[in-house]
Amino acid sequence: MTRAREFTAACLLGFAFVGLPLAWADAGHDHGPAPATVGGSALPRFSAESGDFELVGVLQGQQLALYLDHAADNRPVKDAKLELEIGGTKVAVKARGEGEFEATLAQPLKPGVISVQATVVAGVQSDLLAGDWEIAAITPTDANPGRPAWKTYAAWGAGGLLALALLLGWGVIRVRGSRPSAIGGAA
Repeated sequence: MTRAREFTAACLLGFAFVGLPLAWADAGHDHGPAPATVGGSALPRFSAESGDFELVGVLQGQQLALYLDHAADNRPVKDAKLELEIGGTKVAVKARGEGEFEATLAQPLKPGVISVQATVVAGVQSDLLAGDWEIAAITPTDANPGRPAWKTYAAWGAGGLLALALLLGWGVIRVRGSRPSAIGGAA
């Protein structure tokens, strides 16, 4: 009976040695306050407004979607004409719908702060909207920062399985060694 207890104690000790390193927290795994996360990458955008109008531009690649609203109530501006200048270069703008416009940039925008000016003519109202657009530099980032790669998990799993196999092998040898030999017994 004592051999069974020794084997059980050895197994528990082996599991403790295998499980403890998995429970240790390393950098980024301390279960402190979670960092703010973003649902996805935000597209570069700018906004410019005056007392009458608000213009928002959203850039995707070299396609620029523009949305023109009344500043007071966010209603789309009907039958408006829009002239746009980005970084001192005029950009051709096409009406796409009520308060919606589109433009195609001749070349990608370079990172930095770029001036934006828009002239809006809507019926008897006209206005000049101006603002700055900050284009961030695109840097390659890890797809899942703060998480070990699958190879890390595989290495821990392989190490755990090896430790378990060694422990079970040791236990089998101990149990077999404690049994009396059947060969050469009394007649």
